[in-house]
Amino acid sequence: VSGTLMGSIYGLAALGLTLIFGVIKVINFAHGSCLMVGMYTAYWVVKLTGVNPYFALIVVVPLLFVFGYFLEDLLINPVLKAQGDVREPTEIIVVTSGVWYILDNITLMMFGAEYRVVQTAISGKSFELGQIIVSTPKLYGFIATIIVSLALVWFLKSTKIGKSIRAASLDREAASLMGINQYRMYNIAFGIGTAIMGVVGCVLIPFYYVFPTVGVIFDVKCFIIVVLGGLGSIPGALIGGVIVGLIESIGAQFMTSTWTELIVYAVFLTVLFVMPSGLFGEKRDW
Repeated sequence: VSGTLMGSIYGLAALGLTLIFGVIKVINFAHGSCLMVGMYTAYWVVKLTGVNPYFALIVVVPLLFVFGYFLEDLLINPVLKAQGDVREPTEIIVVTSGVWYILDNITLMMFGAEYRVVQTAISGKSFELGQIIVSTPKLYGFIATIIVSLALVWFLKSTKIGKSIRAASLDREAASLMGINQYRMYNIAFGIGTAIMGVVGCVLIPFYYVFPTVGVIFDVKCFIIVVLGGLGSIPGALIGGVIVGLIESIGAQFMTSTWTELIVYAVFLTVLFVMPSGLFGEKRDW
């Protein structure tokens, strides 16, 4: 149960990354840093106002959307326009890696390297379900994952903007010929992916420390999860997250965390070798 709940939160974090890749076809190495920004934003909103972390979503999610929207517009779109004939420009890797280092070091300069934690009414709380002990904050994270995932699928399949995003992801030129501003769709998709990290930040702070390099931990996990599930696959991101969460939780009962990490990487490499496109990866996921 613990592995499934924590794995769902991993999957939610990976959901933003797989959305960005599925639409823009670029690898965002600053994804973990966006999570760090979301966690710090949630931390200070809760610390300064005293509101519940889940109410902080009202402030954090719009702020992270705007942050991601303009980050993509100012730094990534110029590269995409300059490399218009390239489907997956590798220069984006350099750009997003630079954003990663800049965000982490600016945060380190502003807030220091200390670990911060928010004490809320549900921090450390749990309840018994028969003989099973369920962590309350992680259960809320699981519920948030389900709600955000369903909302994202509905948005992409049922709204005009969502359909335009899918069209731009499938064929940039054809979408442009149909009157769709592909670069605006990329801005929105990147903004949504970053806003999801705002949700993850609010979900994590009741039980997880906040520090400048926290994003690195989740960045690596998100890449593993996305590749496991299949690049661009929403169900794949969620199931990949649960797989990683289960390995970590069950493995920790029998071995050290170092060995559980080794098992995660072994599973990752095995899936990559046997199924290079991942468990649910297809040429076109939507």
